[in-house]
Order: sequence, then structure tokens, then C-alpha cells
Amino acid sequence: MTPSPAAAVPPACPAHHNAADAGSSPGGLPALFGPGFAAAPDTVYARLRACGPAALVELAPGVEAFVVTSYSAALEVLRSPYFSKDARRWQALARGQVPTGNQVVPMMGWRPSLLFADGASHLRLRTSIDDALALVRALTLRGYVQACARELIGAFRTAGEADLVAQYADRLPIAVFARLFGCPGELAERMSVACGQMIDAEPQTAQRGSDDLARCLHDLITVKRRRPGPDVTSHLLAHPTALSDEEMVHQLVVLIGAGTVPQAAWISTALMMLLTDDRFSADLTGGSLTVTDALNEALWTHSPMSNFCFHYATRPCRLHDEHGRATDIPTGVPVLISHAAANTGPALAAAGPDRYADNHAHLAWSAGPHTCPAQAMATTIAETAIETLLDALPGLELAIPATGLHWRPGPFHRSLAALPTRFPTDQAPTVHAHP
Repeated sequence: MTPSPAAAVPPACPAHHNAADAGSSPGGLPALFGPGFAAAPDTVYARLRACGPAALVELAPGVEAFVVTSYSAALEVLRSPYFSKDARRWQALARGQVPTGNQVVPMMGWRPSLLFADGASHLRLRTSIDDALALVRALTLRGYVQACARELIGAFRTAGEADLVAQYADRLPIAVFARLFGCPGELAERMSVACGQMIDAEPQTAQRGSDDLARCLHDLITVKRRRPGPDVTSHLLAHPTALSDEEMVHQLVVLIGAGTVPQAAWISTALMMLLTDDRFSADLTGGSLTVTDALNEALWTHSPMSNFCFHYATRPCRLHDEHGRATDIPTGVPVLISHAAANTGPALAAAGPDRYADNHAHLAWSAGPHTCPAQAMATTIAETAIETLLDALPGLELAIPATGLHWRPGPFHRSLAALPTRFPTDQAPTVHAHP
């Protein structure tokens, strides 16, 4: 069974009948892109939920996929053996029916990495990543973050103002990864520039950054084969799985992709919450909650990877939501998980305002065999980045009203476009025992 897009949409689905209100694409489907979606994604998610556990959307003009908005259905997909990560199953792309002049399709296309592997192939690649990351000591990682953070802060500290997205959150993760990978200075700078280009909204610039990053990683692998060190790249090269150079590049790309843009989004969102919500951080307002609380709540309410984790049904499947409603999923069509919608559904919201406290059941790390392998590392980076910043800049505050903050457009990440702040330049740094 391979239903047409029209057949896949429930006849009473308000997300499609009121597509113009939800933010529709030129094709009439709900759009998970553009400034309207970036400004009010929850409105779109609410209308998609009314369709059942999943609904057909556009991720870019002409790029169609099912998006799963139900928490229980998301777990069903993430844990099911009947959904594959192999993007070569994408039938419309194989037939040349998908526009490619955008940033979406390159991120969805198949590559020889653990992100697109199943079964034994995935286990082989995942084991190499798990083992390499396990060799990174927490104290070493924390030291890397502190050193990179202080260098970035030093560049704007005397100015009394900074955009903490462009000047801090966007730049810190890649600087940390350059150290984790054992990049020599010149390669570290090239990698930083390439990753910056990949964030760019222009597809040509983003593609150029992607190509440059691949060249950087090839050069890094060559260096590390000659001169291994106590770094993630060398650990991967020495692993018994005997990764090829092509596999090595794509393994490192996955680590960078998962560890930079989402990490930056997580840091900047938590900073926004600390600066705008009186509940948070004794460091700032005498509030009752901590940096750790802000980071955990951000994963619930503003999942950095808001919509991702593409899957393909290996046979026609039927997904069910918490209300017993069903959506039929055909083979050959991308199915992505809306971590954002699943985490903020009405059933979870009904648990009350304390539902985030010590609750880590969100889907921001995904679930099943492809759950994030670096949760502890990502948390250390985010906590250390924020604590170091708050200690260095006492009196930090927003430079504009919170209503003036905007989000970057796009279907995959929930990321602030900017976080303008100001701070006194005549106050000595503080040292807090952060909880």
C-alpha cells in the first residue's frame, strides 16, 4: 500500500483544511519552514496533532515528509524494527522528484555513517563512537570548555555588550570539538570557518562550508594517521572496527553535526531562560531554580533538534497516538520525529508546572538504538559554558525586551537568531559553586 499524499491526510484534518492559517507551503501542505513557522511553531504542531499521530508536511518547497507529533507514536517509530534509517529508501528522491536546491535535502541524503545505518552495520559504527567518546575524561572536557569560553569572552568583555549567539554560543562548541579531535591550529581555524558557513541560510554558502569541512577532516585524518594523540580522531582510527577514511570522515561529521548547532541552540536558549525567567538561577535573580534546571527545561520546551531523526517504513505501518487515533504510513516516504511537538503535547502539559523537575523523559536525545551517544558530554559542555559566562560577566542582562528576540527559520533546529546582552565592564568576575 502506497497512498497518495491526499489519501494519507485524514479528511477532517484541520492542519490541511486550514493550511493557510497554519502556515502553508505553495503545495498546500503545512510548512515547517519560513518566518511564520519559526515565530509560532506550537500553533502548527497543535494543528498537526489534530490529524492524529502523524501528518504530511513540507520541510522545504516540494520536500514532503510525515512528521510524528505524538509522544507514544514517536517512541513506536524510534524503537520499531520496521522503520529503517537508510535514506536510500526515499522513493521520490530516487525518482528525481525532490527539489535539491535547498539546505534540507543534503541533510537528509544517505551517507556511510551511523546516522543512516541499521542493524549490524549501525552497531559496528556506533560501537566505535561509544568507545572513542568513553576515553574522554570529564575533567579534560570541562577544561577544554573553560579555556575556549574564556577566550571568547575575553574578545568582547571590555565592550560591555555582546550577541551571545554569534559571539559565544555558535562559536564555542566547534572550538571545543577542535580540541577533542586534536586539530592543529590551522586546521582548527579552517574547521571553524567551514562550520560557520554551514549555518548560513544561503544553500550555496552552506554547501561550500560542508565541502570545506570534509576536506578539513580528510586532512586531519591524514595528520592523525601519522601522529596519533590522546584525542577522539586517534581513538577512532585505532578502534578494532578498522574504519575506512570515508567512514572516518562521516563519523566525525556526525559528531560535529550533532555537537555544534544543536549544542549552540541549547546553550543560547538556556541563557535566554536564565535572563528572562525569574524562576531560574540564584546566580542572576535569586530565583529558586538552577542552570541545570534551565538546561533540562529547555530540552522539554525548546528541543534544539526540534524535528529530525528520519526513518522509512520497511512495510506499510499504522501509528497510534495516546487517544487511539491512527495514521497509515506508506513505504518510501521520510518520517521524521518532532521532538518539540512530542515533548509539549497536551497529555504531558497536563502534568502541571513541576513536570520538568528531575524529569528526563523528553525525546531531545531521541530514543532506541539511535539515542544520542554523547548526552553526558553535551551536558558538561552546556553547563560549563553557561557557568563560565555567568561567573565572568556579573550583571549580565538582556539588551532588548524579550519580545524582540527571534528564532532562526527552518524545520530542524530551534535556535535563537540573536541574544543581545549588556553587562558592566567594571565588575570583577565572580566564582560560584554552581549546583
